[in-house]
Amino acid sequence: MIESLCIVGSGKMATAIIKGVSENYETEVAARDEKRLNELKDEFKGRITVKKLRNGFDIEGKNLILCVKPQALDKVALQLNGSANSLLSVMAGVSLEKLKYSIEARHTLRAMPNLAATYGKSMTTLCGDESFKDEALRICATFGTALWLNSEKEIDIATALAGSGPAYLALVAEALSDAAVKEGLKRDDAQILSRGLFEGFAELLKDNHPALLKDSVMSPGGTTAAGVGALEERSVRDAFIKAIHYAYERAKEIKG
Repeated sequence: MIESLCIVGSGKMATAIIKGVSENYETEVAARDEKRLNELKDEFKGRITVKKLRNGFDIEGKNLILCVKPQALDKVALQLNGSANSLLSVMAGVSLEKLKYSIEARHTLRAMPNLAATYGKSMTTLCGDESFKDEALRICATFGTALWLNSEKEIDIATALAGSGPAYLALVAEALSDAAVKEGLKRDDAQILSRGLFEGFAELLKDNHPALLKDSVMSPGGTTAAGVGALEERSVRDAFIKAIHYAYERAKEIKG
């Protein structure tokens, strides 16, 4: 069982992951932005060490979590020296083949968390070297729920669902609040109701199929049936299906 991690990157996703892993692992953070590194050092107060990412940065035997933008991979890889024990990439669309070509590591894996990692609630999917599967699942469980998938195709689909999903749900939450305001509810009250709806619904989904939840609140000729009918008339279900499809296609394009 590993005891230390090195996170390469200092953006929003890196920060979200640091919150979870730094409570369970000795955590080093490496990035090019020295100002941001100092901010992280102050934020996590002794829970992490920070190092400037520069040419010749030693990764020998380390367990890396790579949290940089996909387009920065080539530049970052050139700055790394040595062979890592493990490389866990959270870059959308960057294939295992590309990762292995760019950075030498004994174990190479991909993961797709989402920003709910900030609250320890990410739904993270993983694939890659199965010999490091259990350790990778333990790492990702520190910032939410982790699910192992058996292929890169599946993780690209998962990216379209769980990775991009917060944006879809944000649109739903915003639209519901706007609709309530349109009908005469105060904005603050509409937002409180929308937040409460999502919080409670997450718990309901743990033990219930979505179709059964829908049926349980849709009485014949009632208000919910009228609302669902309006959504179906406007092909909302089809719009979400297409959103997943186009996001998945884009993930494949990025991976090339």
